[in-house]
Formats: sequence, C-alpha cells, structure tokens
Amino acid sequence: MNADKSRVLVVDDEPQLLRALRINLNARGFAVSTAATGAAALSAVARFNPHVVVLDLGLPDIDGLTVLEGLRGWTSVPVIVLSARTDAADKVVALDSGADDYVTKPFGMEEFLARLRAALRRGAASGVTAESPVVDAGAFVVDLAAKQVTREQEPVHLTPTEWGILEMLVRHEGKLVSQSDILNSVWGPGYLGQSNYLRVYLASLRRKLEEDPAHPRHLITEAGMGYRFVRA
Repeated sequence: MNADKSRVLVVDDEPQLLRALRINLNARGFAVSTAATGAAALSAVARFNPHVVVLDLGLPDIDGLTVLEGLRGWTSVPVIVLSARTDAADKVVALDSGADDYVTKPFGMEEFLARLRAALRRGAASGVTAESPVVDAGAFVVDLAAKQVTREQEPVHLTPTEWGILEMLVRHEGKLVSQSDILNSVWGPGYLGQSNYLRVYLASLRRKLEEDPAHPRHLITEAGMGYRFVRA
C-alpha cells in the first residue's frame, strides 16, 4: 500500500502529541485525521474510513478499551494502541480486546512509523478497511456502531442478549454461525449445550424484526447447525 494513499486516524487527548504525529505523518505522505475523544473517534472511523487507527487508552470521555471494543463490533481495521501503561497485563487486555499492536509512551518516532507501516501491510494483505457500520436489511436497519436497531424508522428495544446474538450474526453476514460459537460468545463456555436458549432468543428477535416471524427472511435457521443472517 502506498503511503500517499494511506489514511491514518490518530485518537489522543494530548494536543502536542496529536500535532507531532500529524506533522510527521503528513510529511511522509499519509492522509491524517485526528480525534481527541472516544465519541469523536467512533464517528471519525465511519466518516474517514481509515486504513489504520492509532488509539490512546486514556481518553477523557470513554475508556480506550471501550472504544476498541466498539470498533471491533463492526470493523477489522488495524488498531495500534498508545498508552503510558507499561504493565504486561494491560498489554494483554488490549491485545485480547482486538488491538493489533501496543506502543508504550513515550516512544521513538522511527519505531512508531515502522509499526504503523507493518499494520498497514497486514491490513492491505487481508483487504481490511473500515466497513459501513449501518446494515440495511430492508425490514429493519442495524447500526453496529451506535448499537441500535430501527424498524420503519422507529427504534426497536433489544435486550443485551438479543443484541449480542444479532450483532454476531450481522457481522458474519451470509455465513453460517454455529450454535456453539454463538453460545460461547454471548453466554460463555459454560453454556455450550444450551441450544434451547438460542431458540428462545431467536424467536424473540424474529417477533421484533421479521415481517413474518413464522417465515423469516433474514434470521435463518440452519437445522442442527446454527443460524445465518441475510439481507432482503
């Protein structure tokens, strides 16, 4: 990927650091956008469609890990975490939450740029960019970034469990998601045999979202295997 076509979103509440990174990245041909809060970061990713996100953990409004988890709800864009936290446990948590790399402050600019280039190469190799967080299924619309569902332009109230199931299916649009994968992700490994839980919650989701819950067009059951989300 050529640097002059690479978009980098830098999220940090330290004006001097934002300025230093913007100057250095612009000088090397990157297109740079910045955000100083978690809320602004989530909005900027959808608007700017970056090839890589540089994310500080110590943001003033939303913890950086929460921002990271929000991003991972709808995009696989590479994320480099910046943090003054040097404890190994903090690094493990960030990487397990979906970060691609972890850079400890203060850092050398050349090392940071090398890590940035590596993240860009990984993203290019996998064809990753930030996808649209809004999925229009026709009968209903799912906004993965805002964690909202609307039907006929009216908000639909989902329980956290219902949202967890729907989000997982929508993120894997068109693909079969096994019962065990959903149970493990939403409830945890202790519930892998509780397929009846899924039947109950899928029935509830269909009542709320499908035009004809008895003959669903979007939340499809693959008998004995799992479920699949498809658009109209």
